[in-house]
Amino acid sequence: MRQIVLDTETTGLEPDLGHRIIEIGCVELVNRRPTGRTYHKYLNPEREIDEGALAVHGISRADLEGKPKFAEVVEELMLFISGAELVIHNAAFDVAFLDAEFARIQGQLRTVANLCRVLDTLALARSMHPGQRNNLDALCKRYSIDNSRRELHGALLDARILADVYLAMTGGQGALALTETAASGGSAEGGRTVRALVRTSVPLVVVAATEQELAAHAAMLAVITKASGGRCLWPAQPAPAPGPASGPTSPPAQVEPEMNRSSA
Repeated sequence: MRQIVLDTETTGLEPDLGHRIIEIGCVELVNRRPTGRTYHKYLNPEREIDEGALAVHGISRADLEGKPKFAEVVEELMLFISGAELVIHNAAFDVAFLDAEFARIQGQLRTVANLCRVLDTLALARSMHPGQRNNLDALCKRYSIDNSRRELHGALLDARILADVYLAMTGGQGALALTETAASGGSAEGGRTVRALVRTSVPLVVVAATEQELAAHAAMLAVITKASGGRCLWPAQPAPAPGPASGPTSPPAQVEPEMNRSSA
């Protein structure tokens, strides 16, 4: 499965008021593993940037002089994202801006929905953590994702962070990792690398049977053995003596050794 984690930065909040995309960042995942392929562009919006937006991402109009316009990169962007599932935090925002940019281009009308499926990680987080803060910084804290470099928003940086958050939210690579080298526990066989399955330590709760349960289990096996003419596959084990708090317990019936029963 191919997924593209996508983020944008814009001149403001309202595409219907003519605000534009000024940065696009994409990170590719294949079968829930980062491939190392990314797509990143700064864009000339052909308009001023709102002060509120500038305070968020720190990208000024002067920074974008000489950068390509959206129409000049649209084909390579489509080539990168087409057919993939887009993973976006607050997807309605980014999709609305992308669709507005597509609509400005003469020719065939394009929409994100025609190109890709979309997974909104904000909606996913709200369903998993109702009533809690679910912005990207809050999710980083909740899932122990390092976002120390995120002093300002940046499309590629935020896409990388969101990829880590998404993997952690949905099972993550931390819980199940495949190593590629013998040094990590793999081995080479016939020129191929045998991948070792490595699981992080997860505390497991082991519930032991009580003395009464063990005694009842042994008694039931004895009944089955007698009723089946000695053909019970699980030999009854002697029940432990009841502890002080166990109360009186009837001793289990005696069962012949497995050797004798199998030869009967």
